[in-house]
Amino acid sequence: MINRKVLKLLSLLMAFGLVAAACGSDTQTTTEPAEAAEETVDEAVEEDEAMEEEEAMEEEEEAMEEEEEEEAEEAPAASAADAQFVSSQFAPVEEAERIQAILDEVGATFNGAEEGPTLDQILAGTGEIDVFGGLHGAFPPLAREGALTNMADTLDDLGADRDFSQSIVNASLLGTDDFVHYVPWAQATYIMAATNESLQYLPEGADVQALSWPEFSQWCQNILDGEGTARCGLPHAGLFHRFLEGFIYPSFTGGMVSEFRSTEAEGMMEWARDELWPTMHPESINYDFMQDPILAGEVWVAFDHVARLVDAFNGMPDDLIAFPAPAGPAGRGFMPVIVGLGVPADAPNPEAAADLIDFLTLPSTQAEVLAETGFFPIVDGVDFSAQPEGVQIEGEAVQATLNAPDALPALLPIGLGDRGGEINEIFRGAFDRIVFDGEDIPTVLNEQGDLLQTLFDETGAPCWAPDPAGDGPCQVNPAG
Repeated sequence: MINRKVLKLLSLLMAFGLVAAACGSDTQTTTEPAEAAEETVDEAVEEDEAMEEEEAMEEEEEAMEEEEEEEAEEAPAASAADAQFVSSQFAPVEEAERIQAILDEVGATFNGAEEGPTLDQILAGTGEIDVFGGLHGAFPPLAREGALTNMADTLDDLGADRDFSQSIVNASLLGTDDFVHYVPWAQATYIMAATNESLQYLPEGADVQALSWPEFSQWCQNILDGEGTARCGLPHAGLFHRFLEGFIYPSFTGGMVSEFRSTEAEGMMEWARDELWPTMHPESINYDFMQDPILAGEVWVAFDHVARLVDAFNGMPDDLIAFPAPAGPAGRGFMPVIVGLGVPADAPNPEAAADLIDFLTLPSTQAEVLAETGFFPIVDGVDFSAQPEGVQIEGEAVQATLNAPDALPALLPIGLGDRGGEINEIFRGAFDRIVFDGEDIPTVLNEQGDLLQTLFDETGAPCWAPDPAGDGPCQVNPAG
């Protein structure tokens, strides 16, 4: 195709040729200009055709780009429903069905699985899991192999409209400065319960919501003096090892394992022998669930796991208060049972993973998880009004514990494998030998400390919070 400019040029050349012929030019003079004109026309045509071909290619490219943009707009964005979610928590059939009912709101699927095989799958780099839900203790093995995504940015984004418990977030760092190994999802813990009748015996100036352990034992002594019988109780036949490991040891020493036989630990044991246990109800040696003696009227003030107190709060909601466990010189030690949400480093759909985690940490979703599982929220702003009265009462104490300025999380033992029960027996043995059998405190702590060190040397388990992180087996410091 020849455009108008080329036609005009041809016309001029033809006119030139006619003029030259009329003037009687010889063959030589007329042929050369004509040949030059033809070459000029050919070049112009070729140039024009090249330009048209280039324009056609550009138009075709623009059309393709527009088509791709339209297809991108039509394609659905990644959503929570696309995330491959596997959890070692809430895996039993009944619990899994309850979690699935919650996930139906966003079309996601709950896949319950055993912890061991799931960790092996992530460590093998199969690239098949987007979100892993597990207890805190499941994450250190993954962290050591670099198998997790740093969730710091995700946590920052979520923090724009919800407040996470800082003490739990600190636990997710696993001893690092800025690598968030999981986003906290849910937690359970231990709290205190007291009857209204007991409050008249609080030490002068004491705040029940911010007690110290010495104030607690004085409170129990005041009840004993005023009533003529002990009304405080501890579950020695139940989860008493958690009372030792997660509450009084961290509160008095700042650690669990490393400071087991420290000077501070000796002073704590002396206090427990001389001031605490003499004020406990004599049946404390046999108590398992503290809700039972509270409901029976035997005990007025007690410590236990939230699941082992909830019946008392449901049964006597107007007669009981809940409050955080007391603090010691090193802080307000408490043992949270943390469930976290981690994203494997090779997650196939990290955007969908972020959407699912966003949904699972919404205050409204946290309230549903509490109602269905009994695990408490790790964010503020959860509406407890639809929960049973006992859960509402406990929830306030759990939140107060998490948000206490002196909160000192002491995590469940990690890395001991099938020998996890041995650490519990070591702590119990130390307490029983000192408090019940009257043995020498430094001698007992040294001997039990040696057993503790042997356990760590043989298992290779590293320290966990609140003890300082380090390489190799956790170390029990020398006495003194």
